[in-house]
This record gives sequence, structure tokens and C-alpha cells, in this order.
Amino acid sequence: MRKFLTTTAIAAVMMTMGGLAAKAEEGVEVLHWWTSGGEAAALDVLKKDLESKGISWTDMPVAGGGGTEAMTVLRARVTAGNAPTAVQMLGFDILDWAKEGALGNLDEVAAAEGWDKVIPTALQQFSKYDGHWIAAPVNVHSTNWVWINKAALDAAGGKEPANWDELVALLDKFKEQGLTPVAHGGQAWQDATIFDAVVLSFGNDFYKKAFIDLDAETLGGAQMKEAFDRMAKLRSYVDDNFSGRDWNLASAMVIEGKAGLQFMGDWAKGEFIKAGKKPGADFVCMRFPGTQGSVTFNSDQFAMFKVADDKVPAQLKMASAIESPVFQSAFNVVKGSAPARTDVPDTDFDDCGKKAIKDLAEANTNGSLYGSMAHGHANPASVKNAIYDVVTRHFNGELTSEEAVTELAAAVEAAK
Repeated sequence: MRKFLTTTAIAAVMMTMGGLAAKAEEGVEVLHWWTSGGEAAALDVLKKDLESKGISWTDMPVAGGGGTEAMTVLRARVTAGNAPTAVQMLGFDILDWAKEGALGNLDEVAAAEGWDKVIPTALQQFSKYDGHWIAAPVNVHSTNWVWINKAALDAAGGKEPANWDELVALLDKFKEQGLTPVAHGGQAWQDATIFDAVVLSFGNDFYKKAFIDLDAETLGGAQMKEAFDRMAKLRSYVDDNFSGRDWNLASAMVIEGKAGLQFMGDWAKGEFIKAGKKPGADFVCMRFPGTQGSVTFNSDQFAMFKVADDKVPAQLKMASAIESPVFQSAFNVVKGSAPARTDVPDTDFDDCGKKAIKDLAEANTNGSLYGSMAHGHANPASVKNAIYDVVTRHFNGELTSEEAVTELAAAVEAAK
């Protein structure tokens, strides 16, 4: 005998199906450039956390460590009127989009969860615009790190270099071992990352005057020429095949014992960890010689774009999930960075992670926490790109140190 549903039953089924459809539609589309092994593993922590809350994740990865390619894709999406839900973004790029009126408002969740009290002021400079929360910081990366192959260091005497002369002596010993002394990828942002650390090694005041205050005399002075001279010296320790190499492939050279060390932000640690390496046993993490006590930072944040009203709840849930202390610990343990909150314990972090959290707190207290020029946290993109151009041309031998100093001061002045 055929059975027929009553009108009431049909209505109930339709309501259930409608509810399921609405739930299925609760999702986020995320544009990011976390495509290396360690980065992808860290991002998976966030994906799974959101999926456990019933929020689907549509991945939109765009390879390229500095995010330049991702920003090009983003511009095309926004111009077409089809902005993603959330976009991984750095520093002044966030503020630029905020000025265009393209970003959403996270005040509701930020107020409910007290973000103002636990997110460092230095990060809030980029998480807020006109007094409103527009982005959720995921982490604090510090960029003035050196990653050293432990076996190679031991063979060279086992002493971490405390100053420039000791660093040069160590690199010479790596060369004697038949290693590439410095693993490096010839991309503008990687060149600038090294330059960041070299400039900071001349002192906090010098770094601040050069890259934050953009003081013309400092940019064009004798000490800046010495910084370029040191860059030229470091260039002599790089292998011939460095041009265009991605940063994680340079990390792999150190991991595999083919190179002595790498100058790179602490996202590099994620590559070492994913390869099964342990700090202290297989690799050493230290601050660039002469910069201990100071930190140049960048902070990966997810800027939330203006989306249709029905997509806002998922967006707010994503922001809340990002700032959860449990997630902040789990994510940053894998990523290699420090939490974006000051109240996250270092219990689950390895020795390098504990050092990152301790150094960050010390620099924050002492006023020696500076936005990284190389990673868009010291000055706007126009100035950053002008510096990139000069630094890379010099690193590739197109400019002498004297010419680079003159070009740097002129380029920054023109870009202001």
C-alpha cells in the first residue's frame, strides 16, 4: 500500500531540508599564501577547528611567501565584486584596504571576548581602523632569526656567533666543510629580510630612524653604507643557484645538511619541525648577531571583507576561533610563531617557541619591538617596495654600496 505524507509532514520535511541547506551554506572562503609543508600543516589546525563548529572551508591558496601574488589575485576578486570571506594579510596592506571601505566589522566578537586587553598594542595598530576591529591576528612572527644546522655548528666549534666578526668566521668554517654557508632564495622579500636584521644589528635607534622615521640622513649616511657592505659580504656566501628559490627550499638545504644556516623569520621553524627535527638536537635558533633583546615582527592576520549579511555569522565565528587561546597555542606550536595573545601559556611550545614568546615579551616591555620593514609593518607598501628595489639590485651586484646608499635615500623620498 502506498503511503502519502500529510501536508504537515511535508512542511516539516521542507523545513528540515531548508535548515540543512542553510547550515551547509555556512562557510568561509579563505585566500592565503600558506602553501609550504609547515604552513599548510598549521593552517589545517584552523580548518579542522572551524569544521568542528559546522563551518565549511573553501580554500583559495596562492603560492608566494611574501603574499605579493595573493594581493594581485585579491585585487582582481574585489574589483569583480566577489571578495573572499577572509584574506591572510600583513600590516599596512590591511590598513590600505580599510581606507577603501572594503573591510567588515568585528567589534561584536572583539568586545564580547575582550580582545583589547590581550592583543598587544603593536598588533592592534593593524587590526583596527578608525577605532573598529577589522582583522583577527593569528600570530606574531619575528624576523631577525638565524637557523643553524647543529651538526655543522658542532663541526665548526659549537659556538653561536655573538657579533658580526664571529658570524663571518662561522660562515668561513662552513665553507671549509664544503657546505653552502648561507641558504638563501633570491626573491626581493627574502633579500629585504636579511637587510632588516643587518640594519637592526647596528642598534635600535638606527633601525627606527631608517625604517620607521625614514630619516634621510640615516638612510643616506655612512652607517647605511656599512650595512650594504655587510650585505655584499653575505652575498659571497650564497650559492650560484639562489635566484628565485622559494624560502622553504632554502630551509630544506639547512635541514638536509647541505647548507650551514639561513636568515629567515620564525615560520622557517615549521619546516624543521615538519621534517622531524628538534631544536637543540638537530638545529639551533638564535637572534641575528647584535640584535638580541630587540625584535622585528610581522603578524599574519585575517582581514575580514564586507560580505553578504548571510555570510557574516560564519565570518564572526572564524574570527572568534582564531582568537581562542586553545587555537592560538595549537596553531603557533605548529607554525613556529608566537601567539597573538599575551595570555597564552608557553607550556606546549618547544625551546625555540619559548624563546620567541620570552623575547617578544621582553622587547614589548623595553620598547624594542619594531615592525619589520621587509614584511610590511614599518612603512606603507610604496616605501617598502622602493627599499626592496634598491636592496635587491645591490644584492645582485647591480649597485655598489655607495650607489645603493644614494639610491635608497632618493627612492624612499620619492615613495613617501
